[in-house]
Amino acid sequence: MLDSGTATQQSNPTPENFPGLKPRSLRPIGAYALYGLALWHDQFVALDTVRGYLLQMNPPNDNAIVLNPCNTDQFIDAVGFSIWEDTIWFTKDNSVYFCTFDQFEPQLFITLPYDVDGVGVWESTIYVTSQKLGYIVIYERNTKRKITQFPLPGVGVTNLTIRGEELWLCDRTEETVYCLDRATGELQFNLLTPFENPTAIAFLNASDTDHPTLYVSYAGEEAYIRDNPNADPNLELTYRDRTFIHPLHFRYYPDERYTLSNGYLIEMSYVEELLPLDEVELQDLEWRIALPTETHRQKIRSVEPVGLPFTEDIQDGQRVAVFKFASLKPQERCIFGWKAILEVRGIKYHFNFEDVEQSPVLTPEFRDRYLVDDDELAMDTPAIQQAAREAIGTETNLLRKMLKIRNYVYDRLSYGIKPHIDSPDVVLERGTGSCGEYVGVLLALARLNGIACRTVGRYKCPTFADRQNVPLEPDYNHVWIEFYIPGYGWLPMESNPDDIVERGPYPTRFFMGLPWYHAEIGKGITFESLRSQGVPVGDVVDVSIGDLALNHIRFMILEELPPL
Repeated sequence: MLDSGTATQQSNPTPENFPGLKPRSLRPIGAYALYGLALWHDQFVALDTVRGYLLQMNPPNDNAIVLNPCNTDQFIDAVGFSIWEDTIWFTKDNSVYFCTFDQFEPQLFITLPYDVDGVGVWESTIYVTSQKLGYIVIYERNTKRKITQFPLPGVGVTNLTIRGEELWLCDRTEETVYCLDRATGELQFNLLTPFENPTAIAFLNASDTDHPTLYVSYAGEEAYIRDNPNADPNLELTYRDRTFIHPLHFRYYPDERYTLSNGYLIEMSYVEELLPLDEVELQDLEWRIALPTETHRQKIRSVEPVGLPFTEDIQDGQRVAVFKFASLKPQERCIFGWKAILEVRGIKYHFNFEDVEQSPVLTPEFRDRYLVDDDELAMDTPAIQQAAREAIGTETNLLRKMLKIRNYVYDRLSYGIKPHIDSPDVVLERGTGSCGEYVGVLLALARLNGIACRTVGRYKCPTFADRQNVPLEPDYNHVWIEFYIPGYGWLPMESNPDDIVERGPYPTRFFMGLPWYHAEIGKGITFESLRSQGVPVGDVVDVSIGDLALNHIRFMILEELPPL
């Protein structure tokens, strides 16, 4: 576990209002899409935008009471929601309204030229967010006078809450929660949510600076298999609403420049089933498979062999399992691999452009290793060299260069699965690429611009955090990159998942951040390799790992980790 002595008091354990209560998911029956969340008399009130319900919920259970049984129409399609004392504030289309719990008769507060998303209230000050406007606009309640405005930190639809001198925003597209200074709008830190589509945010026990618990609501759809007796075949794919409220645990480490959020204890197995396509015999075979690595967000509780024993080797600082075969017979069959118990959490690093202005230069060792073409990156081709120049223009700041390179690649590529990986020049010309091909282009352009970077992977746990203690199998492997800030270290950057909008603006949720479901294995080294009699198998016989074995990858989410 991380040393809690290095952290600040920005953490959120069990609320004192409910002694012995373990924070848990709230899933009120009859709710379809919770888009608002506020605290009223020590209980949550949530807004269901589909039905127009204001649902009062007691945190220890899922029981919900409709507070407005005869006044639901006013709240249908509302997307922002806040309560100050006994006044309800909500947003709908491009307007902000308020009413009381006694009458539920909306009164217009302000109308903007663009759609309004979130609303928050602190005494006589009203905070309003608008994605289309791109700002948090602040008004004086009594006069309706605009006081000032702050730029929104993300690219998606936001909702907000206020705690003391802090503004807290959740961004639906970024899957991120931001903590801002309420007076200046300056970003203090941000963190990733464990689920997609966060819609609203609120603190339980917000006035207690030592024991607040942050909750976030989520709303979307999930696919499921429906048994339809009137169809043939009777099983069919369909979708249903999915909405719930879940505690968002976090801990901010300012000295180390990152924030950790919700984590899970997972079991991961990587196993090879020896099943040669053709008869082949190999002598003195060494089969090497990388093992999970320790990072800020990933801790290894245990690793054990599956099927056959292995010895452990250290390659470039990374742990590798080594399976040895005196000889591999043509008809030989066996199963071998490893199983690991991992603690994984979401992480978000905090650097702004000014932080890297005075970064030291790369050492000769890093230049020789991480600025070269060591993986068929086509860095010597005119097309890639031209792309490297176009990507950054005249930019000199390391962080801006990396972000511009990412956006340049996203502008020119669309995601698509291919059976093999082409070189970056071919990928750019084609305009589509898999995650591995995105990585190749990013590596080539970054290295040509003097940014040390490396490939990281290798799998993502299926993102069903509420499906615990059942086997889960990913459909594909996955790779991303890390880039290096001299004087600090390696920072993660996803390959393609942030490329979700045609020509941008692109979210930065996974720029210097990773969600909980990534398994980090073998940083900067080959994930799996074969050696026969001390030399690569490819130098002995024309055969690949895929020709010899079938891999099996299994995850199991054992439990959600307690707050740090």
